[in-house]
This record gives sequence, structure tokens and C-alpha cells, in this order.
Amino acid sequence: MKTARGANYLAVYDENKVLETIEKVIKSVVNISTVRLVHNIFYQAVPVSGMGSGTIFDADKGLILTNNHVVGGAEKINVTLYNNQVMEGDIVGSCVARDIAVVEVNAENLRSAQLGDSDKLRVGQRVYAIGNPFGLAGGPTVTSGVISALNRTIESDRGLIENLVQTDAAINPGNSGGPLVDMEGKVIAISTAIIPFAQGIGFAIPINAAETCTSDLLTGETAGKTPWLGVVGLTLTQEISRYYGLPVGHGVLITKIAERSPAESAGITEGDIVLEIDNVETRSIEDLVREIRNRKVGEKVRIFALRNGKEHFFELKLHSMP
Repeated sequence: MKTARGANYLAVYDENKVLETIEKVIKSVVNISTVRLVHNIFYQAVPVSGMGSGTIFDADKGLILTNNHVVGGAEKINVTLYNNQVMEGDIVGSCVARDIAVVEVNAENLRSAQLGDSDKLRVGQRVYAIGNPFGLAGGPTVTSGVISALNRTIESDRGLIENLVQTDAAINPGNSGGPLVDMEGKVIAISTAIIPFAQGIGFAIPINAAETCTSDLLTGETAGKTPWLGVVGLTLTQEISRYYGLPVGHGVLITKIAERSPAESAGITEGDIVLEIDNVETRSIEDLVREIRNRKVGEKVRIFALRNGKEHFFELKLHSMP
């Protein structure tokens, strides 16, 4: 039955159009296989293979965006295109703090993905995770889901990774470095990590942050100089505050402090509630991340916080993210 509501829905979501868009994006997604040399207990060099995905973002120059943990330290890199063509790749550079790396290949007739604007992302927005984990015939894999949350911070075996996009789109093993795209086929994030014992929780690096890293790399500037406070925090709400008996219903509750971080050196501890940075109110973790990102490495900041209901001030100098 045709209704005005149904007509509006069809105008917003046209499955055939979305599928055609994804088919175009798939041609810019590659498989990346690597070989690293590690030493065994007898100090012998042993080759270890690895695998991930990548996204072609500059077809003319043969530049591919992927994760640093996919290619970092690799002795050899092979790149497989959607049509099973295989070629060698070289690392242009890495932005370790963001887990971003750029790989270069010498090839013609490559297809670039169209990059979007991750600052415009909204929770609940439909997205598609694309990867080429095994380089198998038939091309990359596609899974769908929504953006579950923004500005997430997780702790991985590579340290704290901040300002991530959380999605329930299944990120299969080997999909790290592949694109997360919107319904228009624009890359809005780069898949980077999964929580192995959770159901349907994946994370991706916002494309704007990835572009900043690649711009630094390609212009010869030092990448990775991201100002770093070294905390993991939770946005306080009235409900959370009432449940835990906290004195305020807004701010950032510090849940973890990184070792040898500026926050640790200044004396900030778990349980502190950050309310201001240099007299700028921080009502949420998004406010805190934005304030730190707007500063420079080496800049001094003054933080106002509550500890057990008492006011505390902390002065510290921001470090470069390790």
C-alpha cells in the first residue's frame, strides 16, 4: 500500500542505488599482506605473515590508506586489488598515535574512494564496513550497521586510541584498514579495532583525523604530534551522578590514567571529575577531547576538577601522544 510515509522512506532509502554505490567503493578497497621478521628464543629471525585491508585515496599517485598496525615493521608488503592483481607496496609513512599509515604502489587504472566529512556523523546513521581480508576471488566483503557512538576512547595492545567511531557493523578479521562508508559511498572512517569478547562492537578512525595525518606525512611534516593528556573519561549525566552519589551532574569522570602521562605527573587520579580546562567548561568527554586537540604539544594547561567533593586545580604540560 502506498502512503505518504512510505513514499518518503523510499525517497530516503533506495536499496538499488545504495548497492550500486557500494559496488563502486569496493573497487578502491585492497587486501594487504605483510611479512615481518621476529626473533625466536634462539635469536633466529623467523618470518611471520600478517593481513589487513586498505583504501585507495589517491589513484594517480598510487596511495593507499591503512592502519599502522597492519604494515608497521613489515619487511615485505603485497597489495591485492579487487580484480586479484597483486603488486608490491612501500610504506610512505605512519602516524602511530592515530594508527594510520600510507602505502604506495606503482600501478595504473586504480580507483580512488571518495572521502566524506566525519565531523557531520550522527549516532544511528547507517554505515557499511568494507574489507578485503583474504584477497579471495569475488572481491571484498561488506557488512552493514549503524554508528553506535562517537568520540570513544579504547585501550588496545597499542595503547590508548582516542576519538573513535563505534559501530555495530561487523568488522571481520583482517578488515583493519578498510573503509567505513555512508549510504552515499563516502569514506567516513577507517576500521581499526574490535573488542574480541564483545558482541557487535567495532571501532574506526574518523576520516578527518586520518586526513590530517596523511597531510602531515605527504607534506614532510612530523606526523603524530598530537597533544596528549593521557586519560580515559566518562560523560556524567544526572542519572549516573544520582546512581553513584556524585556531587555534580555534568563534567568528565576520569576512569583511567595512562602511565607516565601528563595527567599522572600532575596528580590527576581515577575518580576525579574534570569541570574546566583553562576556564573553558567541559561538560562532556567530547568537550575535553576538543579542548586538548585544539592545543599544541608543550602547551601548559590548567585543569579544574572535583575530588571527593573538594575543588582541585592541576597545572601540566601536554605531551606528544606516544
